[in-house]
Amino acid sequence: MAVDTTTPPKGPTGEIKGDIKLNDNPPTKKDLDKVAELPVLDVNGKPHAFRSLYTSDSNEPLRVLIIFIRHFFCGNCQEYLRSLSTSITPGALNSLSTSTKVIVIGCGQPDLITMYARETECPYPIYADPSKKLYAQLGMIRTLELGPRSPQYMQYSLPSAIVRAIYQNLKAGRGAFKGGDYWQVGGEFLLEDGQVSWCHRMRNTRDHTEIPEIRRQVGLDGAKPPLRKTFSSGIRRSSSQLQRRLSDRRKSWSRSRDRTEKSSPEGSMMEKVKEDTREEEASERSRKEESKIHGAASTNNGSKT
Repeated sequence: MAVDTTTPPKGPTGEIKGDIKLNDNPPTKKDLDKVAELPVLDVNGKPHAFRSLYTSDSNEPLRVLIIFIRHFFCGNCQEYLRSLSTSITPGALNSLSTSTKVIVIGCGQPDLITMYARETECPYPIYADPSKKLYAQLGMIRTLELGPRSPQYMQYSLPSAIVRAIYQNLKAGRGAFKGGDYWQVGGEFLLEDGQVSWCHRMRNTRDHTEIPEIRRQVGLDGAKPPLRKTFSSGIRRSSSQLQRRLSDRRKSWSRSRDRTEKSSPEGSMMEKVKEDTREEEASERSRKEESKIHGAASTNNGSKT
């Protein structure tokens, strides 16, 4: 049993209140057999047996990291996937001697998977378990506890994450009601050859396993992870791009104005005046040059005399 017997009593809807004590004992083969045929939904809403995510038709060894997230608007989980996607790339997994995959499962409706993949820049397959049966039978709990500390994978502050989540909810329109159970928390399960070799169940809403430990579990601990792009670098990049666009726009306006002035009657008249002025200025410069030459010649003749 994942939940300790000393865990405080559950509320009327199944949520756990107060301090939460869990163990991270991996589900047994018997436990997995019970959930093997439970459906998860892909981005198109098509059901797949849970077993199909971690088994292979070939006899080659297969390692699969399954990450259970909270609802699709959870800013904490989105930050976790952004950090994980930067640190553990498909290319890095391909370099491992054992075939390794990462799969994400959320508790919302599959309609939001496309939005979630875009927001998190997650390159891995994402599925939905709106029934939450996998969560319950694999020992994951329901809580709104924040936990005592902010995790390392969080680049944004908690208020910023909340604001981003609210904005996404408003932007989603009717989809705001499809994100999933706000009380449900998830965890990480590593399956090797069809058996769970390691797992972690979240104790609070920010309790995903830190990225260095995930890298160690999948066999990437000896490789240096790439640096994640910071929020400030994104601002600087956006600012420079904006400046270039404004500069190009000003040049375009200037060329357009010149063409308009030249093509209109008033523009033609102004162009003629400008041309006459340039000719007069050129004539005046020529007269001054001739005057200087005559003056110099007169001076030289006087000197000879």
